[in-house]
Amino acid sequence: MGAPFGAKAAESDAQSSPRATVTLISEADSVAPGQSFRVGLRQKLAPHWHTYWKNPGDAGVAPNLSLKLPEGATASEIAWPGPDSIAVGPVRNFGYENEIVLPVTVTAPATIEPGQTFSIVAEADWLVCAKQCIPETGSFRLDLPVSAVSIPASGDVAAAFAATDARRPERRGWTAHVTDEGAALALTVEGGDISPQAVKSAFFYPAEWGVIVHAAAQQLSVEDGRLRLAIEKGPVFTPQSDASGLLSISGDDGRARWIEIAPSVDAAPIIGGTGGGARLGVSVRDAESLPLGQAALFAFLGGLILNLMPCVFPVLAIKAAAVARLSGGALREVRLAGLFYTLGVLVAFVALAGALLAARASGSAVGWGFQFQSPIFVAAMSWLLLAIGLNLSGVFEIGLTATGAGQSLSQKQGHAGSFFTGLLAVVAATPCTAPFMGAAVGAALASPPFVCLALFVALGFGLAAPYALLSLFPRLARLLPRPGAWMLRLRQGMAFPMYASAAWLVWVLAQQAGDLGVLVALAGALLVGFGAWTYGVAQQGSGRALLPRGLAAASAVGLVILLPQLGAATTPSVAATASSAGSEPFSSARLAALRQEGKPVFINLTAAWCITCLVNERTTLSTAAVKDAFQTGGVAYLKGDWTNQNPEITAFLRSFAHDGVPFYVFYPPGGKDAVLLPPVLTEAAVVEELRRTIVN
Repeated sequence: MGAPFGAKAAESDAQSSPRATVTLISEADSVAPGQSFRVGLRQKLAPHWHTYWKNPGDAGVAPNLSLKLPEGATASEIAWPGPDSIAVGPVRNFGYENEIVLPVTVTAPATIEPGQTFSIVAEADWLVCAKQCIPETGSFRLDLPVSAVSIPASGDVAAAFAATDARRPERRGWTAHVTDEGAALALTVEGGDISPQAVKSAFFYPAEWGVIVHAAAQQLSVEDGRLRLAIEKGPVFTPQSDASGLLSISGDDGRARWIEIAPSVDAAPIIGGTGGGARLGVSVRDAESLPLGQAALFAFLGGLILNLMPCVFPVLAIKAAAVARLSGGALREVRLAGLFYTLGVLVAFVALAGALLAARASGSAVGWGFQFQSPIFVAAMSWLLLAIGLNLSGVFEIGLTATGAGQSLSQKQGHAGSFFTGLLAVVAATPCTAPFMGAAVGAALASPPFVCLALFVALGFGLAAPYALLSLFPRLARLLPRPGAWMLRLRQGMAFPMYASAAWLVWVLAQQAGDLGVLVALAGALLVGFGAWTYGVAQQGSGRALLPRGLAAASAVGLVILLPQLGAATTPSVAATASSAGSEPFSSARLAALRQEGKPVFINLTAAWCITCLVNERTTLSTAAVKDAFQTGGVAYLKGDWTNQNPEITAFLRSFAHDGVPFYVFYPPGGKDAVLLPPVLTEAAVVEELRRTIVN
């Protein structure tokens, strides 16, 4: 590349290869102050070679154009001309052949003066493909004279812009909507000038990759005022997908036109795999059509089983100590403690639902346990759990209610301690999901706010049920041992689950924020320890003990100063982590490619803060039996990391009506329907499911 040809004011020197000759052109030979005009990346392609639209289709990459302009000048994004559908074997690409100009609008500042030169420098890269694909790059420069009145370009430069303008997408005010019909989508477009004569053929080009199956045929039916396209649904389509794009139509004259449409999406069904018999867990179809009563039952059962999940060690520690406190107490006090604990759990779940609904209303895609995707939250939780542990160990005394209510508060103000214990129990339990929870939370987040809140309350009743029942039934309460020295030993022993949880969260932070995250977390832990010790010294001393109290307060200030440092932490490479585990990083594009090849695919969506995920990987997915089953069946293993926010994984989860991890789905070979697996795996169940679906 690099041989120049005939440079003119309105056209730069060219970057040429046997495949493409590319220049930067201007529709103005000279520029006037304050004028807006177009420049464009002009691609002249050799026969059978093509480049790409912004959505390249099954394969390819859209061109990239970066402009460096004089001070005060501005440039728009590329105004993409309407693409063609380019079939290459079994795949379909969206792009351009022969010649195309990719225009952007440049506005010159009003301060430039006639006689000056308006220089535009551009860097571009593009992929040009035929039977093979070759990446190319180029640097371009235009030096346009400034005059009082702009002079338009002429000749072949003007002709090139005119040819591109013939592909300029039109706005006709047509209304459009997409209906989810299971494996297919129905695109319906209504407009007064639609008729069987005006629309002989049509093809929909979505702006976003994966909304449709690009290579699939699109079946057209037309009547006066309305057309309908039956389209195969793509792997990343969800009811929240952006389904905007271009509708290419041609009528009796055979000329193609591209119409901009922004269809609304019918939100009724929640989609994902296509049913097909999930035998180990809740099927996709079940999740799609979950009645309210069933969703509430699932929510209650999910909350109840959540008590048994491995990540609830901190909760168990708090509960054990709380139960010990209750033993021997008056029956009324025991019942009130249970009531306030339940109330704390419910308030926490309602607050969590409110936060999720607010995020949903703002357009964010979040799910269960989303707060653990924030390194700042994880660091703060690790320090809180460390402080709770130090309190249980007797380093200082602000009561067992680690949320700050304190023992004295619990005694003087009724059962505030039980209430705050319930709050903390929910916060500490959110990294886990339990069986039934996935479908329930998915249904909640897809429901109106009132229903969503009701389902989260059902979750709360499930989580609080064991402790509430213990406090409500007198005979059970009376079976508890009487108060004594054992309570102090139990309290001290319960500190160690807290220390373990704090250490685990530091490990989570290492996955999220790398070495700097660990440094900040450990520095904060040092401050927590120092502050707790000095506060304890102040409590044990006489007088006001201003110095130790001041040191404790300074430690707290140090923690506040430390937290923002996590914003500069770097995220370790997820891809490297996945490949080191013998799997490929998950992506919707990779999933689509493997399914198109007919290969079986096992998907594991996980997060460093999800202990259930880690337990499943240690006890099931990394065993020799499961690895042998993967190898024997030729199963591709894709692993997605949701430790930090990942919109692609969030969208994939939502497509199955799920909002949390762990999440396991298996795609059998030959394009068969997806099968969901439960959040708690066993080696035998996974091996049997692979054998059954692959053999059958």
